[in-house]
This record gives sequence, C-alpha cells and structure tokens, in this order.
Amino acid sequence: QVQLVESGGGLVQPGGSLRLSCEVSGFTVSSAVMTWYRQAPGKERELVAEVNLPGGTDYRDSVKGRFSISRDNAKNTVSLQMNSLKPEDTAVYYCNLGRWNSALGRTIYYWGQGTQVTVSS
Repeated sequence: QVQLVESGGGLVQPGGSLRLSCEVSGFTVSSAVMTWYRQAPGKERELVAEVNLPGGTDYRDSVKGRFSISRDNAKNTVSLQMNSLKPEDTAVYYCNLGRWNSALGRTIYYWGQGTQVTVSS
C-alpha cells in the first residue's frame, strides 16, 4: 500500500536547475528514511542524497553543494533540488523509502518508478 511517485524530471542545459518531487502515500515521510538514487545508462545505481529520521542529510561527494534533499511533512513529500547541473548528472532518478517493520523485525524498502533527468546542450 506504500506508493512513491517521482516527478519533475526533464531536459535541462548544463548549469541549469531542476526540482524533483517524490509523492508518498501509505506512510508518513517524517517516520521514514528517504533516499534519492540515480542510475545512468550502463552504470550501477548510486545513492545521491538521503535524509534520516533525526533529520540529518548526506550526499555523495559529486553533488555536495549542488543538490539539496528536504521533507515537506505537510504535503508528505520529499524533494531534491538540483542546481548547477552537469551532463554527468543525466540519469533516471529514483525515490526510496525505508521504514521499520516491527512484525518482520527489519527495515523494509519501497521504490518509485523513476523520473528521467537529461542534462545536455
């Protein structure tokens, strides 16, 4: 019943900006670890940005200072603001939610279907 839907991807020139949104239903984002991943053609999926339960954030080195992840608890969404985009940022971006399941005794994860970001002149 947990569903994640990404939006906001598109074509942008190098140096431009995009804001991705992850709309979540079936769970409260403030009670979950939210992560953005991306996967470029021929490459492995990689972590881009994460916000944990205490509210701390982490980013891969290549996007530090350019990307920002944030929760909007009122809208139950998570955003990824991407500035100063580079061609190497081109990828399908995925939203991920992790929550503790007490019945199973482990964290379980949910994925969105992804949104395409293309950075090209």
